[in-house]
Amino acid sequence: MRWALVKVSLAVTTMVVVAFAVPLGLVIREMARDRAFSGAEREAAAVAPALSITTDRDQLERVVAAAGSDAGIAVHLPADDGKEGLALGRRRAADEDIAAVRELGRASTSAVPGGSTLLQPVALSTGRIAVVEVYVPESDVTNGVGTAWAVLAAVGVALILGSVAVADRLGVRMVRPARRLVEGAHDLGEGRLGARVPEEGPSELRLAAVAFNAMADQVVQLLANERELAADLSHRLRTPLTVLRLNTASLGEGPAADQTRTAVEQLEREVDTIIRTAREAKPQTAAAGPGAGCDAAEVVRERMAFWSALAEDEGRRWRVAGADRPVRIPVARADLAAALDALLGNVFRHTAQGTAFAVDVHNGEDAVIVLVSDAGPGIPDPERALARGRGSGSDGSTGLGLDIVRRLAESTGGDVRIGSSVLGGAEVRIWIQPAGRAPAGGGHRQMRRRRAGRFAAVYNRSRSR
Repeated sequence: MRWALVKVSLAVTTMVVVAFAVPLGLVIREMARDRAFSGAEREAAAVAPALSITTDRDQLERVVAAAGSDAGIAVHLPADDGKEGLALGRRRAADEDIAAVRELGRASTSAVPGGSTLLQPVALSTGRIAVVEVYVPESDVTNGVGTAWAVLAAVGVALILGSVAVADRLGVRMVRPARRLVEGAHDLGEGRLGARVPEEGPSELRLAAVAFNAMADQVVQLLANERELAADLSHRLRTPLTVLRLNTASLGEGPAADQTRTAVEQLEREVDTIIRTAREAKPQTAAAGPGAGCDAAEVVRERMAFWSALAEDEGRRWRVAGADRPVRIPVARADLAAALDALLGNVFRHTAQGTAFAVDVHNGEDAVIVLVSDAGPGIPDPERALARGRGSGSDGSTGLGLDIVRRLAESTGGDVRIGSSVLGGAEVRIWIQPAGRAPAGGGHRQMRRRRAGRFAAVYNRSRSR
């Protein structure tokens, strides 16, 4: 916008300067020419009275010398009573021009080398016509024209530069609030909810800033209400959890009882975490530092140890691969555990008892891939399954399990894909960008497009093992 205003101002001012300066320059040149020939007419008029009285050569030479330079004025007398015509001074005009003026009886100008001549007819006492020739050099015709044109050019350039400077200042006044509005929108989109825009600048941009600030305040209020609602709903779960915890005391001893008590304790911890997070959560906008994250292999081993007891009860065969070596990822331990629990819970919920499943961890050069696969019927509509927060409505699913997984992967610049597993059922592939190489802000989508080929190569290698 700023450069557009400058260009428009430059074009308009240039056209105005040209429209006025060119005609004015031509007028100045004509005025200089008229001034030079007016002086020549005055010199010719000084000689005319003497010609009307006498044609004596000596007297005319004195008159010509008194009127001007001998080199600038010439007098052409016609022939009379057998006498030849007389010419005083330096002659420059052609014979035909002099004859034409004498015949027509009116003044005229003619071009000669170095300038022009004014031919003025004068009636003699004898009734014949004499011609006074006044030489006008080219320097007299153009005297002062170059200086006037230079002044006009300087004024025009000053006007153009001034208009450009004014347009630039106006552009800055308009662009600066617009840029602040863009930066505020970007900060708000990145999760910095305290971002506000100064309400200054042109009236339209001030109104936009007021609307943006009101929208930001509303977003903050809505998020606060959502956090309070989530905390309240989570708090309501404490009563049934307390009943469950008390009932587990009557289960006695045994693997099933221990597993139930462990699950209830974990559920209580998760509810407490949800309440604290909902009431104290702040947007996380900074990338994970070099020491942040967790060991994906350790988390996979831990969660598989938990789910293996239920798998043995249901007669399911299970397998873990690639979790024998540390694999650092820029993801919190609790987030990765929640994502794995969501996927493994889907396996137990949506496949029949006895269905085998597996978890594989592949640590590539530029990606860490976690594969959760099963031998069930598969997922007929992967796009619908990945739709954010959409459940089927018939099996009690809320659709949030895969949403948790996707948010975890996208927080590192990765992605989630659903396909067919080598076991014959569904396979969920979590692609996680390794620690220290995750792009910030809006670079996730561009990075995913650039490395889609590498992802496919890593995945194909993982399936061939």
